[in-house]
Amino acid sequence: MSQKSKKTILILANFSAGLYDFRGELLKRLINEYHVICVIPDAAKAAELRDLGCELIITPINRRGMNPREDIKLIRDYRRIIKRVKPDLVLTFTIKPNVYGGFACRRLKVPYLSVITGLGSTFRGKKIVKRLIIILQRCGLKKSSCLFFENAEDMNLFAKYRIKGKKSRLVSGSGVNLQNFRMEPYPQMDGFNFLFVGRIMKEKGIEEFLTAAEVLHSENIHFKVLGFCEEDYQNQLDQMEVRGIIEQYGFLPDVREYYKQASAIVLPTYHEGMSNVLLEASATGRPIIASNIAGCREVFDEGETGFGFEKSNSDSLIQALKKFMAIPESERALMGRKAREKMGKEFDREKVVLAYIEEINEVLK
Repeated sequence: MSQKSKKTILILANFSAGLYDFRGELLKRLINEYHVICVIPDAAKAAELRDLGCELIITPINRRGMNPREDIKLIRDYRRIIKRVKPDLVLTFTIKPNVYGGFACRRLKVPYLSVITGLGSTFRGKKIVKRLIIILQRCGLKKSSCLFFENAEDMNLFAKYRIKGKKSRLVSGSGVNLQNFRMEPYPQMDGFNFLFVGRIMKEKGIEEFLTAAEVLHSENIHFKVLGFCEEDYQNQLDQMEVRGIIEQYGFLPDVREYYKQASAIVLPTYHEGMSNVLLEASATGRPIIASNIAGCREVFDEGETGFGFEKSNSDSLIQALKKFMAIPESERALMGRKAREKMGKEFDREKVVLAYIEEINEVLK
C-alpha cells in the first residue's frame, strides 16, 4: 500500500528517546497500516525512528515550566503542522503535547487520543497556577476520543477536577518488552549493589538516595547512579564519588548490564505515571525498593517482589534498605523471580500496544 493511499497518524511527543524506547512496538504496528509522522523536539533517536519507517518533524518544546511566549508558539506550530499534514488522527503523549496539541486538534476538528504519562508537579504548585493548569487541561482534553491513564490514581484525580475526554482507559504504563529485558540469574556476591537509574533531579529522589548512600555505604555495600544530570547535582556527585560513597555512570542508552549486576533497584521518586525503570528491572528479575506512590506501588508486591517506603523520607528509605539486606540471598533471588512472573502476568507490552490499537482503529474505522 502506498503512503498516499494510507491514512495518516500524527504523533506529538516531547522526547524522541522516550517515544522510541517505550512506544517503539506501537510504532511498528502502526507503520504496517498507516502513514506515521512524529513531531519531536530533538534528534536523539531520530535515526532509529526513521529506520522504523516514521516521518519526522522537529519542533522545539520546553519540557519543563510554563513560558507563555514559548507555549503560544508551540500551539501555533502544532496548528501549522496539522493544517499542512491533514492527519486522520493525532496521538499525543505527555502534558504539553496533550494540552496544546488538543487545542490545535479541537480548532481544526481533527480526532485525537491523549496519553497521560504522569502528572509531574502539575497539581502541586501555587493555587492560581494549579487553577490555570486545570482549566488548560479541561480545554485541551475535552474532545479527546480517549484518555489513556497509566495508573488509577491519576485517573481518579482527573475525575476529581472534572478533566475528561469522551472516554477513559487504564493501561499498564507503557508495559515492558519481555524479550528485550530477559530474566537474568541473581548476582552472587558478598555484599550489595544498589542501583539508581533515572534523571538526576530532586523529584526523582536523588537527594534521598545520596543520603542513604552516605549512611550505609561500606566496603561491601555499593551505591551506583546511572542517568543524565538534569539539575545541579554534578559537583555533589563528583565529590561523593571521590570519597568512595557512590559510583556514577552518566547517561547510557542500554542499562541491561547494570540491572544484571544490581542486588536491587532503588527509586525514591516523588511521582510517576508508571515507572519504566521498575518495569525493566523487575523483568530482569531484580527486587524493587521504591517510593510507596502511584506509578511505583503497582509494580511491586510488598515483601514479595520488593519493599516500599515513604516518599521524600531518607530515614524511611534507609529502613527499607536495611530490611532488604537482613533477608537471606535465597529470598532476595526468589523476590526477583516473582518480580519477573508479575511482569509477564500484568505488564507485557504487547497487551498495552493492543489497547492503543483498539482505540485507534475504533476512531479510524
